[in-house]
Amino acid sequence: MSFVGKQFPNIEVNAMSDLGDTFKINVLSEAVNNKKKVLLFWYPKDFTFVCPTELHAFQEALAEFEKRNVKVIGASCDTPEVHFAWLNTSKNDGGIEGVTYPILADCNRNLARILGILDSREIYDETADAYLLEGDDVTFRATYLIDETGKVFHESINDMPLGRNVKEYLRLVDAYTHVQQHGEVCPANWEEGKEAMHADRKGVASYLASH
Repeated sequence: MSFVGKQFPNIEVNAMSDLGDTFKINVLSEAVNNKKKVLLFWYPKDFTFVCPTELHAFQEALAEFEKRNVKVIGASCDTPEVHFAWLNTSKNDGGIEGVTYPILADCNRNLARILGILDSREIYDETADAYLLEGDDVTFRATYLIDETGKVFHESINDMPLGRNVKEYLRLVDAYTHVQQHGEVCPANWEEGKEAMHADRKGVASYLASH
């Protein structure tokens, strides 16, 4: 089920700050109440391999997201305590010390299940006479961009081994903001400062003729 064009789920989830504070975050409220865009990115597990490279990459780009009025939130199904331990582990030891944005601890998997991003499926086991979970029951690398009204304008899901390109999310935010401000649409490979076009035949013809 895709959430693009729909409102993000209205649900509270535990989160951990870099200071060791556990608190609740409602991603939808973060967008609507603060009139901000939100980038929510999910990763499979703390203390793994590709995951810390992504968390540090988002941290390195944090000022660029904030400049665009975007709140960055990380998320996995680990507990707040495990998040805090990882936040206190140095980068040289595979930790995420220095990450300052909040990280959701969806350990009951309520939000991840609603979004449909868990690597698990129920199978019937005749021996146990019960439905058992197959898979690790952790999330794929799912990413959501949510606008100031709570509407999802981008979602993507990578398999576990595939790290994300953080610059692409900055480009998508720039493109969506351009659409909001100017009412134009953004063609393939559009970047900030490049020509956009009007969403009609004349606009498309004019753009194609000049490229």
